Amino acid sequence: MTELSVHSPNLLADVHPPAPRPDDVPENEPREECGVFGVWAPGEDVAKLSYYGLYALQHRGQEAAGIAVGDGSQVLVFKDLGLVSQVFDEQTLASMPGHVAIGHCRYSTTGSTTWENSQPIFRTTAAGTGVALGHNGNLVNTADLASVAREAGLMASRIHGGATSDSDVVGALLAHGAADSTIEQAAMELLPTLDGAFCLTFMDEHTLYAARDPYGVRPLCLGRLDRGWVVASETAALDIVGASFVREIEPGELLAIDADGVRSSRFAQPTPKGCVFEYVYLARPDSVINGRSVHSSRVEIGRRLAREHPTDADLVIPVPESGTPAATGYAQESGIPYGQGLMKNAYVGRTFIQPSQTIRQLGIRLKLNPLREVIRGKRLVVVDDSIVRGNTQRALIRMLREAGAAEIHVRIASSPVRWPCFYGIDFASPAELIANGMESEQGMVEGVRQAIGADSLGYISIDEMIAATDQPSDQLCSACFDGKYPIDLPTETSMGKAVLEAMLSTTAANDPLVAHNDNVSALRRP
Repeated sequence: MTELSVHSPNLLADVHPPAPRPDDVPENEPREECGVFGVWAPGEDVAKLSYYGLYALQHRGQEAAGIAVGDGSQVLVFKDLGLVSQVFDEQTLASMPGHVAIGHCRYSTTGSTTWENSQPIFRTTAAGTGVALGHNGNLVNTADLASVAREAGLMASRIHGGATSDSDVVGALLAHGAADSTIEQAAMELLPTLDGAFCLTFMDEHTLYAARDPYGVRPLCLGRLDRGWVVASETAALDIVGASFVREIEPGELLAIDADGVRSSRFAQPTPKGCVFEYVYLARPDSVINGRSVHSSRVEIGRRLAREHPTDADLVIPVPESGTPAATGYAQESGIPYGQGLMKNAYVGRTFIQPSQTIRQLGIRLKLNPLREVIRGKRLVVVDDSIVRGNTQRALIRMLREAGAAEIHVRIASSPVRWPCFYGIDFASPAELIANGMESEQGMVEGVRQAIGADSLGYISIDEMIAATDQPSDQLCSACFDGKYPIDLPTETSMGKAVLEAMLSTTAANDPLVAHNDNVSALRRP
């Protein structure tokens, strides 16, 4: 069952959610938290535009999806657990008329995978108007903000089904702040108090808003329609809905879009620290971030990787699809022929159907299958985007050897992931990161090579990875590779995915802010 939450001066109806449904197989890849989308376009089908925008951003979040629509008198929110195509259908979208909308697809980094934590979140102001909000990123002062919200009586306990995400806290404080002022004024007061990474789209019955944290950790852009405006996490979403790119929303900027046009306000001075991993892995290759094509960055990474880690081989093959641009660059620079040695099942993604134990044992074969006639007897360069736990690469190499590969030389289009991210990427816990805790670079590479069973292994260096983005190194965050966090982190007991669940749990009454988080312990490691 899905939320259908309608707000008007006379009506507020909710359909209660089902119990959360488990994922099928724990994924090995790093996962982005969310994608956000917003549109203000009178006369357009804003719900359907949001649907297509979210479809373009599906890679950024696959746990839940939702759309909020305003028509000048009410705000309607429809959301559920699942992929965008699972949550919405033609009938649902047709029942959501309006001129302003926001959309959200979620992967959680604060708060567990429950219906209550799906977005957009909805709150009612003291004036009786509605506020819907979607958030991409992760705040690091969630516990402090939640304490303020709790003192104001804005948070329900878990036993009463309250949400446990940093996004819900922001929505609650925003609606509360609008009691004696406008949403825009309340946002200008609230946004400077948020620490961490946030790209927000929010709305009331009339107006679309978008805001980006002062560091600009996550991407957010503005686009133009014939009859309106669009904001989105990535430019690929603008392309799909037929919007022309206007500009990046600046770090520390709040936009308000209504019948009077686009208004820009500054709530903080910009200190750009864009996430380098967006260029390496997270963003779609057909997106452009800060003037740089993501695809071009990945091809250039491959070229630089070939110069740093050359080898004698017969064929360069990618691990599809994320390794494809870097493999292209590696082949171009090395002169080794490029080939397609692995076939990917395009229809395997996140599912809520639990596989049987027999299917679980198939592992990576659900997604990839070797082309034996291509790789048999060949010395292969296998290009992948990253190594997290190493489980995927270990299974892949075993599969390639069984298919007749003579040698397997693994090349990785990112530096070793050693540190947790607190700004919106959910890696494996540091204890599970295969490169974490090893004393020397050389010892780490050899240890990982042996663990995955490759004949050789090479990672691109941090300097070369950053150079491939064409961005100034002092304007990028590479904390997951070098442990240098640009946004100050609070105490261990104030962070973690479950910080609000602990705070709101009746069992945590004596120590409400303690969150058991293995990621934080990794900060003490050398």
